[in-house]
Amino acid sequence: MYEAILFDLDGTLIDTESIALTTGLAAFAAHGHDVDEAFMHALVGKDEPTAARIIRAALPGVDLPAVNLHWRSGFNDGVENRLELKPGANDLLPALSHPLAIVTSTGREGAHRKLGIAGIASAFSHVVTLDDVRAPKPDPEPYLLAASLFGVDPARCLVFEDSETGAEAAWRAGCTVVQVPDIVPSQGRWAHHLAPDLLTGARMAGLL
Repeated sequence: MYEAILFDLDGTLIDTESIALTTGLAAFAAHGHDVDEAFMHALVGKDEPTAARIIRAALPGVDLPAVNLHWRSGFNDGVENRLELKPGANDLLPALSHPLAIVTSTGREGAHRKLGIAGIASAFSHVVTLDDVRAPKPDPEPYLLAASLFGVDPARCLVFEDSETGAEAAWRAGCTVVQVPDIVPSQGRWAHHLAPDLLTGARMAGLL
């Protein structure tokens, strides 16, 4: 039924979004901006340049380089010391015989670093990152590129995503989309299957 399975990384396979939330709130507060969780949720699934535009529009006086330095330090420490896989990832990945790829809005260096720390890098034949595309999610380009790397029709690809931004990208590429929301709830507008966890989503899609 499917010829390749494509996974988002942050918030889908690895629990980085909760680390980003807590360290981001702390970084903004340290520089005089008491933003709330709703503000942080608006950044979920966004690539860094897009997130920067959102932040500058909402906080015109922000010293974004200083905030980002503080945030990145806290986030990197969290990834190094308390990164965990999302529920079901340890069971799902070894159970799949399909070719697998990562499609992420993270830059190449950060993506490979997180995959290495999480111990799942060897499961994936390809890793498509922000550095590999001209137009990031929600544009379909990242998923179209991943399908082309396997030489398969995007319609024959199953995608696992957590965010609206990522699910929209996969949907617009013509893939079948399983959305497993992370810290931001979803009504599944861009999903064929809306699931509470990876294993349930895999069953809904007929993988297990």
